[in-house]
Amino acid sequence: MALRGLSVLELAGLAPGPLCGMILADFGARVVRVDRLGARGNMNILARGKRSLALDLQRPQGAAVLRRLCARADVVLEPYRHGVMEKLQLGPEILQRENPRLIYARLSGFGQSGRFSKTAGHDINFLALSGVLSKIGGSGENPYAPLNLLADFGGGALICTLGILMALFERTRSGKGQVIDANMVEGTAYLSSFLWHSLQMGLWENPRGQNLLDGGAPFYTTYRTADGGFMAVGALEPQFYKLLIKGLGLKSDELPDQMSMSDWPEMKKRFADIFAKKTKAEWCQIFDGTDACVTPVLTFEEVIHHDHNKERGSFIINEEQSVSPRPAPLLSGTPAVPSCKRNPFVGEHTEEILREFGFNQTEINQLTSDKIIEINKSRANL
Repeated sequence: MALRGLSVLELAGLAPGPLCGMILADFGARVVRVDRLGARGNMNILARGKRSLALDLQRPQGAAVLRRLCARADVVLEPYRHGVMEKLQLGPEILQRENPRLIYARLSGFGQSGRFSKTAGHDINFLALSGVLSKIGGSGENPYAPLNLLADFGGGALICTLGILMALFERTRSGKGQVIDANMVEGTAYLSSFLWHSLQMGLWENPRGQNLLDGGAPFYTTYRTADGGFMAVGALEPQFYKLLIKGLGLKSDELPDQMSMSDWPEMKKRFADIFAKKTKAEWCQIFDGTDACVTPVLTFEEVIHHDHNKERGSFIINEEQSVSPRPAPLLSGTPAVPSCKRNPFVGEHTEEILREFGFNQTEINQLTSDKIIEINKSRANL
């Protein structure tokens, strides 16, 4: 795989960091998740392909263990607010002094500087401060976050992954690692570059929910069907719009111009009435195989059974019969081969990881006795 041989230490955190680590693992990196002692619950989400080492970083002996690990690692990924790692004597200045090739990825909400750098927040807060949240929502409604996808995973995890890969590439020339300040506010704002660069085009001059791409246009929105399902319509171009009109059983010469914004509200009502007369399956029969840009809004239960997704193998099943998306993108020569094993228990691989990084049995026994590490092999064997 593309990242074969890469050693990554992921300090356990919430959603963005685990996805970043999982992407690296999916494409071949050896990812060790450094868990807190006794950690349970949602820390084990997005853990595919990782191993777990349980370590108490709050104590000097634990921090010393992590420093030894970092001395032999390629990447360390930390998800804390500004200053936390420095208090633990684990800041980049210390770790990169011992390993100049180390890539130190800092994935936070607000970044490593600025007045909010030490402030708590979640996806919706980062989305709000990026400016993007102000653009999302229906006409006359409050702005709403599209789940926690944009800031946590788009502006956070994916942008951080991109930073790590760029730093790895640069290291092939300089031989040196660097610090990555990836944060969800700026990452999300960067994702929204199209919005900024299209301001002068008039795409966003109307209030939220009344523009071309935010649900205002009758040909770029969703409609409820007779059976309670939904169809997504994205017939922007005239040639696609013509096919939409044909599929709806309407005549173009009897309708207002497609781009007559004053007629959009009435046209949305008219389209809604038509879509409500047939089921989702019936509309699929009408529009499948056409370029009308009309597709069913699939539920999680439906998406794995859709013919297109089955033909491509877009979803995979692990040994516990849990379904998840296949890693993307698909590389022709070195595609991802995601693990099908269950997620690791906290501390399941503590001993084997420490041995790989040069710790002897006496040291491991002492760390266990001092409750610096946690070994949960017995639970894994149940």
